[in-house]
Amino acid sequence: MTVPSPTEAAEPAEPATAAAPAPRRTFGLAAATALVMGNIIGGGIFALPATVAPYGTISLLAFLVLSVGAVLLALLFGKLARRSPVTGGLYVYPRDAFGEFAGFLSAWSYWTMCWVSIAALAVAVVGYVDVLIPLHGNHALQAAVAMAALWLPAAANFAGTRWVGTVQVVSTILKFVPLLLLATIGLFFVDADNFGPFNASGQSVSGALAASAALLLYSFLGVESAAVSAGEVRDPERTVGRASVLGTLASALVYILGTVAVFGLVPHDRLVDSGAPFADAVNAITGSSWGGTAIALVAVASITGCLNGWILMAAQMPYAAARDGLFPAPFARLGKGGVPGFGVWACVVLGTLLIALNYTAGPDTTFRVLVLITTFTGCVPYLLSAAAQLYWLARGTRERVRPAGLARDLTVAVLSFGFSFWLIAGAGYAAVYQGVLFLFAGIPVYVWLRGRKDTAEASA
Repeated sequence: MTVPSPTEAAEPAEPATAAAPAPRRTFGLAAATALVMGNIIGGGIFALPATVAPYGTISLLAFLVLSVGAVLLALLFGKLARRSPVTGGLYVYPRDAFGEFAGFLSAWSYWTMCWVSIAALAVAVVGYVDVLIPLHGNHALQAAVAMAALWLPAAANFAGTRWVGTVQVVSTILKFVPLLLLATIGLFFVDADNFGPFNASGQSVSGALAASAALLLYSFLGVESAAVSAGEVRDPERTVGRASVLGTLASALVYILGTVAVFGLVPHDRLVDSGAPFADAVNAITGSSWGGTAIALVAVASITGCLNGWILMAAQMPYAAARDGLFPAPFARLGKGGVPGFGVWACVVLGTLLIALNYTAGPDTTFRVLVLITTFTGCVPYLLSAAAQLYWLARGTRERVRPAGLARDLTVAVLSFGFSFWLIAGAGYAAVYQGVLFLFAGIPVYVWLRGRKDTAEASA
């Protein structure tokens, strides 16, 4: 017999959600797990080893800490999805616990992170395409490549969630298998002398750990993907939690083993200045120069699949809020394939504008500043979701739960809250300051929509 969890025990009456046609549940466990993995493992992994190399091998410890935190978040979202197995999870959880304003802030923050991130990912494709087809620094060609990388996955979304799931599974296999092969076979070629010092930054151990973790924060965004898409997942009460944990563990395995292999294959002084660390690692194994081409192909497939999943995420969060009247009404429209079409259009158009800004305003632009705050805007919904779980646990009836289950869920919720708080702090003062301004910019939107909603209800 199944004993109700503390989260389930605290479940109130039906949450207030506007009636709307439910999306078709087309994602099984494999597709949901691929969605999580595909959104976590994007283009960042191909540059991460070189990015954190200046801090030394202490960055491997930062990877472990972040991996544990990401698994805690996966467990948290699995519990919350059992209570609210609907699309828009990270918006729904704070809304049900704290009211519409908290739900709106979570949805606005997450939506901001999504459309800025997809523009950044599309720009990341350009460097790898340049390895395959030299672009000779032509900004017009680079912008065209980035926009193509953005609009092609959008086409898969317009075709429907079934196509999104298929593309996600195929692209995840295309990138996961080669990276896992490098992460395992490469370990047999590792030279311990290549690792370099444990702490090469000159800072204290705690300072170097926090600084390297801050650079790695963005790499684990996406652990919530199955929870956000719960409305499209079959048997979400069970599948969301399993997919979140499996996808996060598999991604962490690739991250950690891949980074260890690269650190051990490429000498530290070369790795610090490497523009393609995985390509350099393959070259060290094969003794030839074909590694750059192979890794470039894998990178293009990886980022395209990641864009496919993130575009869906960017459309689903405002879709759930729009059904409650807390986002403009067009975001609540579903296309024939079960995808919120207006939400896809909105994020792709905004991403296209950011890409155009990036290639016309030079390297030090507002676009780069916006990219820096994606970690903050992504972690605000994590923090609010963890707080929501603590709220439901505090409301739970002691007679209806087992102490062991309560202790387990409370531990996961508290650690998830602390981890999310640490992630926000690790984003840096500038990112937090700018992120708060970006977050508060949504308040006038909420005021307008809430006023219109209350007027309509009063008239009715």
